Amino acid sequence: MAEVHHFAYGWFNPVTAYLMAFIGSLLGLVCTARARRAPTAGRRARWLVIASLSIGGTGIWLMHFMAMIGFDVPASPVRYDPVVTFISFALAVVTVGIGLFIAGQGRRSAMRIVAGGGFTGLGVVAMHYSGMAAMRVAGQVSYDLGLVGASVLIAVVAATVALWFTVTVSGMRSIIAAAAVMGVAVCGMHYTAMAAIRITLDTGGTGQVEGLSPFVLIVPIVLLSALCLIGVMFNALQAMTQEEFDGADAGRARHRPPVATVIPGPRTTVDPPAVPVNPPFSLARALADRNRTKIPR
Repeated sequence: MAEVHHFAYGWFNPVTAYLMAFIGSLLGLVCTARARRAPTAGRRARWLVIASLSIGGTGIWLMHFMAMIGFDVPASPVRYDPVVTFISFALAVVTVGIGLFIAGQGRRSAMRIVAGGGFTGLGVVAMHYSGMAAMRVAGQVSYDLGLVGASVLIAVVAATVALWFTVTVSGMRSIIAAAAVMGVAVCGMHYTAMAAIRITLDTGGTGQVEGLSPFVLIVPIVLLSALCLIGVMFNALQAMTQEEFDGADAGRARHRPPVATVIPGPRTTVDPPAVPVNPPFSLARALADRNRTKIPR
């Protein structure tokens, strides 16, 4: 069995991998919480799609390859199949999206949280092992089934706990705590699964391996992930702004006075009392008439 190194560049890879997992999970769980409060099904679906891209793309896929940069087999070159690598991206986003749509829609219940956490955790597992299927070495790759089962359990349990925090507990602190748990789940699952790997080198071979070097592949991966993250953040901000404008319009509509209060009522048919045209002249005439009645005849 060949010697393998999981931390070929020291602490840089695990720390960077955890930051990617935490940032992607935080953005995704914030979007999931917003989806729970969305007023319409269309906006709820939009938030959940953004959350799927955040968790599946940045929190899982980018984290995986950041950690894999530190993986090395001294006796063999390590290469990656680019087609299978990008298939693993789609698999992560779709599987995580199914879990988030289960937990993020409908009435909140323990069954939905467990089912959503199960799919989300399986998305982490599916991405990792499909990404490992893209790895090429000068030998055969096998796994310790006990550690594989442990990695699956870690991913499913931690993803379920993270979704429970997001769905049941309100507030930014709980979402940050859930993202920290999710980051631990992704990284813990990754390194547990990597501990299960066993490599048996081919004897008498040329040592040549087809595929792309991780340092060549990391450039398009980082660019794609950065574009995905920027697009996710832009869409999230746009959705938040649109919802705030709609909320402000609804508030103005609620506080607008009724139309009937500003339109004058119907004009009455009763005429007001007549007002003398020239009050001083009328008074003088009345006094003159009274004086004439007092003159004796």
